[in-house]
Amino acid sequence: MNRILSTICLLLATCAGMAQSVSPDEFEKGMGGKGVQLLDVRTAKEFGTGHFDNALQADFTKKDEFFERIQYVDKSKPVYVYCLSGGRSGAAAKWMRENGYSNVVEMDGGIMAWKKAGKAVPGATRQPQMKQEDFEKNVAAAKWVLVDVGAAWCPPCRKMAPVVQQFTTEKKVKLLNVDGGNDTEVMANIKADVLPTFVLYKNGKEVWRKQGIVTMEEFTAAMK
Repeated sequence: MNRILSTICLLLATCAGMAQSVSPDEFEKGMGGKGVQLLDVRTAKEFGTGHFDNALQADFTKKDEFFERIQYVDKSKPVYVYCLSGGRSGAAAKWMRENGYSNVVEMDGGIMAWKKAGKAVPGATRQPQMKQEDFEKNVAAAKWVLVDVGAAWCPPCRKMAPVVQQFTTEKKVKLLNVDGGNDTEVMANIKADVLPTFVLYKNGKEVWRKQGIVTMEEFTAAMK
């Protein structure tokens, strides 16, 4: 009997440490539960654009800040963690599970998925979204148009900024920026779920796209 009980306890402990990535709907249902702690691992600037009530903000990209603030999160209680698109929250949740947090739940797709599901973010500063008709007019306004789906606080987006500037300037390509934290309707229509995403249009038609880091050579080759 003792051996059976030990096995059950081990299984329960294992399950508690398993990754739990849930949809925005499931996240919304669960985050209101008794004792649930909300953890926002975005930057302070992102946090200021809207966040869930009573959420603790700990920027996962600033390790000193993250480790200092995470100590105030109770390891014995559920933690619901989120970021913009799911990447940082997934990494943060993995670290937390490996360091004694017994029940960590992350939102699949982050705030971007939350907004796409038609849910409002409390405290968000409402900014008008780019209209799809305006987007289509812009991509048809020149022979070559590069759509840059990104954000100023997105590290790989910042890294790509000088390359994008060089490419669009040298090749005389029109640049159209789509705000990855705001223009969710356009993003859904063009199926851009990752920041950054680059889409090249020729005469109003998509001819190439790539997510993440892109070299000048790759951009240039896409025009051939």
